[in-house]
Amino acid sequence: MKIVLLCVGKTDFNFVEEGVKLYSERLKHYCQFEILCIPALKNVSSLTKEQIKEREGDLIIKELSKRDGHVVLLDERGKLYDSVEWAKSIERVLSGIKTSAKNLVFVIGGAYGFSESVYKIARESLSLSKMTFSHQIVRVIFLEQLYRAFTIIKGEPYHHI
Repeated sequence: MKIVLLCVGKTDFNFVEEGVKLYSERLKHYCQFEILCIPALKNVSSLTKEQIKEREGDLIIKELSKRDGHVVLLDERGKLYDSVEWAKSIERVLSGIKTSAKNLVFVIGGAYGFSESVYKIARESLSLSKMTFSHQIVRVIFLEQLYRAFTIIKGEPYHHI
Protein backbone atom coordinates (compact mmCIF):
# COMPACT_ATOMS: atom_id res chain seq x y z
CA MET A 1 0.00 0.00 0.00
CA LYS A 2 1.27 3.43 -0.94
CA ILE A 3 0.92 6.38 1.43
CA VAL A 4 0.00 9.69 -0.15
CA LEU A 5 -0.15 13.12 1.45
CA LEU A 6 -2.46 15.39 -0.52
CA CYS A 7 -2.17 19.10 0.30
CA VAL A 8 -3.88 22.24 -0.92
CA GLY A 9 -1.39 24.87 -2.04
CA LYS A 10 2.35 24.97 -1.73
CA THR A 11 4.23 26.31 1.23
CA ASP A 12 5.88 29.72 1.31
CA PHE A 13 8.25 28.85 4.14
CA ASN A 14 11.71 27.36 3.58
CA PHE A 15 11.77 25.77 7.04
CA VAL A 16 8.53 23.91 6.26
CA GLU A 17 9.98 22.68 2.96
CA GLU A 18 13.14 21.53 4.74
CA GLY A 19 11.09 19.62 7.34
CA VAL A 20 8.91 18.05 4.65
CA LYS A 21 11.99 16.98 2.73
CA LEU A 22 13.67 15.54 5.85
CA TYR A 23 10.72 13.38 6.90
CA SER A 24 9.79 12.41 3.33
CA GLU A 25 13.27 10.97 2.89
CA ARG A 26 13.07 9.14 6.21
CA LEU A 27 9.66 7.69 5.33
CA LYS A 28 10.97 6.13 2.13
CA HIS A 29 12.79 3.57 4.29
CA TYR A 30 9.41 2.27 5.54
CA CYS A 31 6.90 2.71 2.74
CA GLN A 32 6.14 3.98 -0.72
CA PHE A 33 5.41 7.64 -0.08
CA GLU A 34 4.29 10.52 -2.26
CA ILE A 35 3.27 14.13 -1.67
CA LEU A 36 0.78 15.73 -4.05
CA CYS A 37 -0.04 19.43 -3.92
CA ILE A 38 -3.15 20.87 -5.49
CA PRO A 39 -2.50 24.44 -6.65
CA ALA A 40 -4.00 27.13 -4.44
CA LEU A 41 -6.99 28.95 -5.86
CA LYS A 42 -6.32 32.30 -7.46
CA ASN A 43 -8.39 35.50 -7.26
CA VAL A 44 -10.33 34.44 -4.17
CA SER A 45 -10.85 37.88 -2.62
CA SER A 46 -14.43 38.03 -3.91
CA LEU A 47 -15.29 34.51 -2.68
CA THR A 48 -16.77 33.53 0.67
CA LYS A 49 -15.07 30.95 2.89
CA GLU A 50 -17.72 28.42 1.88
CA GLN A 51 -17.13 29.05 -1.83
CA ILE A 52 -13.40 28.61 -1.33
CA LYS A 53 -13.96 25.33 0.53
CA GLU A 54 -16.30 24.11 -2.22
CA ARG A 55 -13.86 24.91 -5.02
CA GLU A 56 -10.93 23.38 -3.13
CA GLY A 57 -13.17 20.40 -2.36
CA ASP A 58 -13.86 19.87 -6.04
CA LEU A 59 -10.10 19.82 -6.72
CA ILE A 60 -9.48 17.42 -3.82
CA ILE A 61 -12.22 15.06 -5.00
CA LYS A 62 -10.91 15.19 -8.57
CA GLU A 63 -7.45 14.17 -7.34
CA LEU A 64 -8.83 11.46 -5.05
CA SER A 65 -10.87 9.97 -7.90
CA LYS A 66 -7.59 9.09 -9.64
CA ARG A 67 -6.58 6.61 -6.95
CA ASP A 68 -8.16 3.81 -4.96
CA GLY A 69 -7.66 5.25 -1.52
CA HIS A 70 -8.52 4.91 2.12
CA VAL A 71 -9.00 8.64 2.73
CA VAL A 72 -8.11 10.22 6.07
CA LEU A 73 -8.69 13.93 6.59
CA LEU A 74 -6.41 15.89 8.88
CA ASP A 75 -9.07 17.88 10.64
CA GLU A 76 -9.50 19.60 13.99
CA ARG A 77 -12.72 17.62 14.51
CA GLY A 78 -10.98 14.29 13.89
CA LYS A 79 -10.04 11.55 16.29
CA LEU A 80 -7.20 12.27 18.70
CA TYR A 81 -4.60 9.56 19.28
CA ASP A 82 -1.41 9.35 21.24
CA SER A 83 1.57 8.29 19.12
CA VAL A 84 1.43 4.61 20.10
CA GLU A 85 -2.32 4.33 19.45
CA TRP A 86 -1.90 5.99 16.08
CA ALA A 87 0.95 3.63 15.15
CA LYS A 88 -1.38 0.70 15.88
CA SER A 89 -4.09 2.26 13.72
CA ILE A 90 -1.64 2.77 10.84
CA GLU A 91 -0.46 -0.82 11.21
CA ARG A 92 -4.07 -2.10 10.99
CA VAL A 93 -4.72 -0.11 7.81
CA LEU A 94 -1.45 -1.15 6.21
CA SER A 95 -2.05 -4.81 7.01
CA GLY A 96 -5.42 -4.60 5.29
CA ILE A 97 -7.52 -5.16 8.40
CA LYS A 98 -9.38 -1.88 7.94
CA THR A 99 -9.30 -1.52 4.16
CA SER A 100 -8.68 -3.14 0.81
CA ALA A 101 -7.64 0.15 -0.82
CA LYS A 102 -4.36 0.45 -2.71
CA ASN A 103 -3.47 3.82 -1.22
CA LEU A 104 -3.66 5.37 2.21
CA VAL A 105 -4.34 9.02 1.44
CA PHE A 106 -4.03 11.72 4.07
CA VAL A 107 -5.51 15.08 3.09
CA ILE A 108 -4.56 18.51 4.44
CA GLY A 109 -7.10 21.08 3.31
CA GLY A 110 -6.74 24.79 2.80
CA ALA A 111 -6.96 27.54 5.38
CA TYR A 112 -10.72 27.12 5.82
CA GLY A 113 -10.86 23.35 6.03
CA PHE A 114 -12.96 20.95 3.96
CA SER A 115 -16.25 21.12 2.10
CA GLU A 116 -19.06 18.78 3.10
CA SER A 117 -18.51 16.79 -0.10
CA VAL A 118 -14.95 15.98 1.01
CA TYR A 119 -16.13 14.93 4.48
CA LYS A 120 -18.59 12.52 2.82
CA ILE A 121 -15.92 10.58 0.94
CA ALA A 122 -13.44 10.31 3.81
CA ARG A 123 -13.21 7.10 5.81
CA GLU A 124 -11.73 8.80 8.85
CA SER A 125 -10.64 12.12 10.27
CA LEU A 126 -7.51 12.60 12.33
CA SER A 127 -6.72 15.48 14.64
CA LEU A 128 -3.08 16.09 15.50
CA SER A 129 -3.89 18.25 18.51
CA LYS A 130 -6.59 20.25 20.24
CA MET A 131 -4.58 23.25 19.11
CA THR A 132 -4.98 24.73 15.64
CA PHE A 133 -2.00 24.78 13.27
CA SER A 134 -1.66 26.48 9.91
CA HIS A 135 -2.27 24.20 6.95
CA GLN A 136 1.39 24.68 6.02
CA ILE A 137 2.96 23.93 9.41
CA VAL A 138 0.79 20.85 9.87
CA ARG A 139 2.64 19.18 6.98
CA VAL A 140 5.83 18.87 9.01
CA ILE A 141 4.02 17.92 12.22
CA PHE A 142 2.08 15.21 10.41
CA LEU A 143 5.11 13.80 8.60
CA GLU A 144 7.09 13.65 11.84
CA GLN A 145 4.23 11.76 13.49
CA LEU A 146 3.95 9.38 10.52
CA TYR A 147 7.69 8.72 10.73
CA ARG A 148 7.35 8.22 14.50
CA ALA A 149 4.52 5.72 13.90
CA PHE A 150 6.73 3.62 11.65
CA THR A 151 9.57 3.62 14.16
CA ILE A 152 7.09 2.47 16.83
CA ILE A 153 5.77 -0.29 14.54
CA LYS A 154 9.34 -1.44 13.82
CA GLY A 155 10.39 -1.22 17.47
CA GLU A 156 13.09 1.34 16.74
CA PRO A 157 14.37 3.70 19.45
CA TYR A 158 13.19 7.04 17.96
CA HIS A 159 10.08 7.11 20.21
CA HIS A 160 10.87 7.24 23.93
CA ILE A 161 8.16 5.94 26.23
